[in-house]
Amino acid sequence: MIGRLRGVLAEKLPPQLLIDVAGVGYEVEAPMSTFYQLPETGQELTLLIHMVVREDAQLLFGFATERERKLFRTLIKVNGVGAKLALTILSGIAADEFARAVQDNDTAALVRLPGIGKKTAERLIVEMSDRLNDWQPVATLQQGSESVVTRSSAVQDAVSALIALGYKPQEASRLVGQVETDGLASEMVIKAALKISVT
Repeated sequence: MIGRLRGVLAEKLPPQLLIDVAGVGYEVEAPMSTFYQLPETGQELTLLIHMVVREDAQLLFGFATERERKLFRTLIKVNGVGAKLALTILSGIAADEFARAVQDNDTAALVRLPGIGKKTAERLIVEMSDRLNDWQPVATLQQGSESVVTRSSAVQDAVSALIALGYKPQEASRLVGQVETDGLASEMVIKAALKISVT
């Protein structure tokens, strides 16, 4: 099983990455919380990996921190929560905020995330509350560096990423349209749009 990858970031198109490790390109899916911390394309990075082996595919999920991977692994144990929904949760809400919502029985905070209805939110709270009893919040949140890109490219990438995370195309366009995108990299546009969607 693959537990960690260190290599060169060859491509990044949320939620997918391509990491070149000694000439072999690994396709990895990652939550937006990890995307915000990625270096520029062509630079070296290290990601913690959770590997899923199925009959029809071998899937790699990458995380910037052990906390993210731990929460992902806990989420996919919940009945009805697969890897895709777990990535959407980690992309739409910070790990500490999710833990706080579960501990406070705050279904409203969870229902705001795409793909989560009231029943799923209630199930998450019931099944996750015991597993997050020892969760300690941290105040450190690194932000990805902003880079100047063309507006159309950043907007297009952001809309595509939101659709991949479960938003309907019209909703994705509306959220990105509310962001002041001038001079922002697509990762920062996505982060701002996700922030708008949960307020």
